[in-house]
Amino acid sequence: MDLAHERYEELERHILAASPGADVQRVRAAFEYANDHHGPQLRKSGEPYIIHPIAVAEIINELDLDQDSIVSALLHDCIEDTDSTHDEIARLFGPQVAELVEGVTKLTRMQYTSREDEQMENLRKMFMAMAKDVRVILIKLCDRLHNMRTLQYQSDKKQKEKALETMEVYAPIAHRLGMQKLKWELEDLSLEYLDPVGYHDVREELDHITTLHAGFVDNMQAHIEGRLSEEGVKCRVYGRLKHIYSIYRKMYSQGKTLNEIFDLYAFRVIVDDIPACYNVLGCIHDMFKPVLGRFKDYIGTPKPNGYQSLHTTVVGRDAIPFEVQIRTWDMHQTAEYGVAAHWKYKQGMANQRLGTERDFEWVRKLLESQQDTDPDEFVRTLRVDMFADEVFVFTPNGDVKSLPAGATPIDFAYAIHSAIGNSMTGARVNGRIVTFETPLKNGDIVEIITSKSARGPSRDWMKICKSNEARNKIRQWFKKERREENIATGRSMFESELKHAGLSLGAITANPELLDILLRRVRCGQLDELYAAIGYGGLSAQKAAARIKEEMTRLGRVERQRAEQEAMQSAVSAGETVYPSAPKDSILAPKRSSSGIIVSGLDNCMVKFSKCCTPVPGDPVVGFITKGYGVSIHRQDCPNADPARRRPEDEGRWVKVSWAQTPDAAYRTSLEISAKDRDGLALDVAMALSAVKVKVNNLSARSQPDGYAMIYLELAVKDQKELTGVINKLSQIPGVFLVKRAGG
Repeated sequence: MDLAHERYEELERHILAASPGADVQRVRAAFEYANDHHGPQLRKSGEPYIIHPIAVAEIINELDLDQDSIVSALLHDCIEDTDSTHDEIARLFGPQVAELVEGVTKLTRMQYTSREDEQMENLRKMFMAMAKDVRVILIKLCDRLHNMRTLQYQSDKKQKEKALETMEVYAPIAHRLGMQKLKWELEDLSLEYLDPVGYHDVREELDHITTLHAGFVDNMQAHIEGRLSEEGVKCRVYGRLKHIYSIYRKMYSQGKTLNEIFDLYAFRVIVDDIPACYNVLGCIHDMFKPVLGRFKDYIGTPKPNGYQSLHTTVVGRDAIPFEVQIRTWDMHQTAEYGVAAHWKYKQGMANQRLGTERDFEWVRKLLESQQDTDPDEFVRTLRVDMFADEVFVFTPNGDVKSLPAGATPIDFAYAIHSAIGNSMTGARVNGRIVTFETPLKNGDIVEIITSKSARGPSRDWMKICKSNEARNKIRQWFKKERREENIATGRSMFESELKHAGLSLGAITANPELLDILLRRVRCGQLDELYAAIGYGGLSAQKAAARIKEEMTRLGRVERQRAEQEAMQSAVSAGETVYPSAPKDSILAPKRSSSGIIVSGLDNCMVKFSKCCTPVPGDPVVGFITKGYGVSIHRQDCPNADPARRRPEDEGRWVKVSWAQTPDAAYRTSLEISAKDRDGLALDVAMALSAVKVKVNNLSARSQPDGYAMIYLELAVKDQKELTGVINKLSQIPGVFLVKRAGG
């Protein structure tokens, strides 16, 4: 029996163990179909490709989903990666399975103008399918989880890309669906690739703490169980350490050490009913000293994703603080598996799917609010919409509204209704008049003051509000009510950005054919549409000008090539002898070299890049012939290469060098960052580096006595252009006042 059939047989045994009466013939048929169609395809690990769909089906089975979900998991890559079709799958396995497979499939057959466009459309399609049937996203999450478990076989670049997307998109979706167990694993796996040094530091410290406090979890668990048994409470107690990313986030964002984290250990007490939860809470507070301000009642006020528990932090006899979570068995299932925990209850409901319930209204609201959003904006704000820390506030009637942390009365007004926000003239919080910029806090009672004569929202509100829902509703109002004003404002902003880019509006509008091509590049039908989009905030003037400049540069190259071909054809027709012409810069074009450097007058010599200035392609460089170590390459502005400091006897050892063509090579270089010292600075630097997708070899930081901090980075880049992009990104971090090349 081959590996694929061995793995399938194991899957079938697990299905029957979970559901002894299950009809596995349909599942086996799906496996045979997928196995035949994937055929000789291999994964990066060298395994048969079918191993991946089987592994996804295994995870689906662990979530206790229905047979359609297991069958769809086995078939989920068939439409995308084989000659299989939607109609064929619908005929063989039913229309529901075909819809699920189609929902999971990416839009690989469409052409996009940018990676952001592609990512936005993929996400939109996924959310639209999810709004119809939430099983689509459950299969997608399981697919991503297995891909993350096997990410070690991908390239460094692909590892960073997949890990960042998982952290920004898929882990937040798991959070919104209440699937904490899956979310934790996705976060830990992502962190291992985004910041391997930080990940292993936390892991080593956890191992050390576990050794130091050996037996603490078992002893405390037995102590709690003993006391509750005396009180006649039927329960189960579990103890554990927090997962790595949760600890990492607190350490780096709050500047804490591991010893300063109160909820490093967590104990769960699971009971039969809600009254028992509060009874257990009283016992825990009697046994241990509670930490003030660390009690949360998510039973009385559940989280938007359905999570319910009592949370309290206490200090034990060994002066070790720990968290206790108290919940019923139903609450526990919901906390671990979220929406998947309810699937069995929904299977008997005719013509209903989970995605049609009010619990998942946020999916539809997200889609509606993103209709006119620029792709970059969509992808950037997605994480804010789904994964922002939450604040719970009340309407005067006692209804709870969940908003992103830092939300203002503007966010609250638009969360109630667009009409409330558009007619808002003031706000009261806890009975007091407040400004629109006032951040709301947990438990605040918020009342919005409206007026029929209100003139509508201000453009400044988009800078004040925190939720993307509010921002988009304001944008929609301006789009509908102020078109003429939007066009005038947008034209002025666009023309200003064009001037910064070295372009003129007249040069673009003078050529109708060129204008049509450029408008398609920014996804607009006519100029007024472009101006209006910029005016109401649907498109950034800076991005529009940048895209048009890119397109004009591309068109200019095409036009030059066409002119050269026409000139050559004319010469041939006239009977002239034509010699192939080299590109303009071919005479000076660098040759290829395995080292990345060409040394004038020397072939096949050993080359090393000096650590004092770490040059990269694009830097003006000079070479120095060392004794026994080949040629050392320095930047021309390196102090060690300064002509004024050269010794006369070494003058003959300085040689001319140039960069070779090595498009796939990466060069190590160093940066020094000077910044105002604050909590979360190192985390912000790490996240900025993840966003620009460069490989970081070393990151070290140290605080200075005067309140400033120095951060030293070693990273690998392709050339000076990429390095400049990294420097610009780091310079935008709050508190950073200088980013410079080491040795420069």
